[in-house]
Amino acid sequence: MSTLFVAWQAPDPTRAWFPIGRLDVSNDRKDYVFRYTHGAKHAHDRAGFEPLIAFPDFDRRYEANALFPLFKNRVLEPNRKDFAEYLQWLDMDPANADPIEILGLTGGERQTDSLEVFPEVRKLSDGTIQCRFFLHGLRHVSAAARERAERLSVGEALQVAIEVNNPATTYAVQLQTADCHMIGWAPRYLVDDLRAALLDHSTITAKVQRINRLGAPFARRVLVELRGGVPAAFEPMTSDEYQVMGS
Repeated sequence: MSTLFVAWQAPDPTRAWFPIGRLDVSNDRKDYVFRYTHGAKHAHDRAGFEPLIAFPDFDRRYEANALFPLFKNRVLEPNRKDFAEYLQWLDMDPANADPIEILGLTGGERQTDSLEVFPEVRKLSDGTIQCRFFLHGLRHVSAAARERAERLSVGEALQVAIEVNNPATTYAVQLQTADCHMIGWAPRYLVDDLRAALLDHSTITAKVQRINRLGAPFARRVLVELRGGVPAAFEPMTSDEYQVMGS
């Protein structure tokens, strides 16, 4: 079973993000289930979130034998002439391109709404967590940091640090080079769990997995792999806002 979560961004003035839904997909990609999470209720109470048009009932379990259009429309069509280049940026083999994996890595972002898709992070049997994501915020760092990012190499180690005074989110997770250039951030959906793990003395490391330069937008320039051992009692993405509502 593969799992993706859906986050919704509140309008001004808070611009806060809430995980509001969960998509579970069978490994054979024949069964799809969408349910709202308690984060949707939090978003409703705090920021006026209303059910999505495609899923109008907070307490209903939605089932299908194909990917729901809300998600399918967020993946580049394979018949696009730039599809092969797109997959290359994602470090994926065109012969095994999986829409669920693509959604989890790209976020399924669209200019026309305030939704973002992200993958569930699970603790592995060896007690570690592992995930991949594109470096966030490269366009917002200093010119010196962007220049340093241009000199990154595949396999280069990055330092992971908690930022406690981020003007947009208060807490954030920074990615820094060994020579102390802050080149960007981890996705917001990782912040709470990584902060909890690092405060509990977990060892979280990151490295550059892929670099895209020619033609790639800032949001697809640096692919990062993050991994680390976490405490035995630690389970990521298990807070109330990730728990499903209804049946």
